[in-house]
Amino acid sequence: MKKLTFFLMAILCTCHLLFAQQTNGVSRTDLPDIFISSGSPLHFISPEPIQYVDISSHAIAGDLPLKNLLRIKYIADTASNKHLSNGYLGIVTIVGESFIAQYNLHFTSNQTFPFLSQINVLPDQMRPLEVPGMTLTSKEIYVSAIRLLNSPKNRPIRKNKDFGIQAQLNNVFTAGDYVFLDITYYNSTNLSYQIDEQRFKIEDKKITKATNVQSVEVKPVWQLYNSASFKKQYRNIYVLKKLTFPGNKVLNIELTEKQISGRLLTLQLKYSDILKADAF
Repeated sequence: MKKLTFFLMAILCTCHLLFAQQTNGVSRTDLPDIFISSGSPLHFISPEPIQYVDISSHAIAGDLPLKNLLRIKYIADTASNKHLSNGYLGIVTIVGESFIAQYNLHFTSNQTFPFLSQINVLPDQMRPLEVPGMTLTSKEIYVSAIRLLNSPKNRPIRKNKDFGIQAQLNNVFTAGDYVFLDITYYNSTNLSYQIDEQRFKIEDKKITKATNVQSVEVKPVWQLYNSASFKKQYRNIYVLKKLTFPGNKVLNIELTEKQISGRLLTLQLKYSDILKADAF
């Protein structure tokens, strides 16, 4: 009797584990149903930049006109769907920076059907997703940059001026694996400054003629504004991936002008400026 009871309990536990494994994912029947026709494209609007898209049908073509916009269109003349009048096309998968969303896609030739031209990817349709190497989403970076922009200005951490242009580092903050640099440029001349490019380079602190100059350029992963020129004042937030460099090197921030005899201004940051950064 004891053996029989133990055997039945083992069967029940096994069934429970199998059921738990089956319900751990998302069933196709639980996905939202989206309908499309051969008339016009359908647009998915994501709250975050789209990292990956999968469309499980050769009858659908898709592209990304913008970072957060997926456009799909039914292809009416493909061999796989030339006899299709109504039917299931498959699953559309959209992966953002922190979520995955999936939809059942159906085709219908009924032109009186209330088709949607755009679909917002809503929070209840998202499942959280951890993307390797990404500690902050674009939205979180933007919110942090606005907070930094609205923070009170203290005494400048670093500053430099030349050719009537002054640069100053207002604040340095860190969030996740990112460094936020708050920089303001002032123009005391009557000539507007046409920005050619802004470069961030790790270079030797002292350069002599006998040494080879080693320079490593660091590309910002994000910046708040993309202004082409400024008249009197220009303030921006630049975001860099977490970086380290020895004490005999500095982070040079170069702002260059478009003119042939363009003005060049360099702002030097020490590694200690980054180490002393506040955290959000």
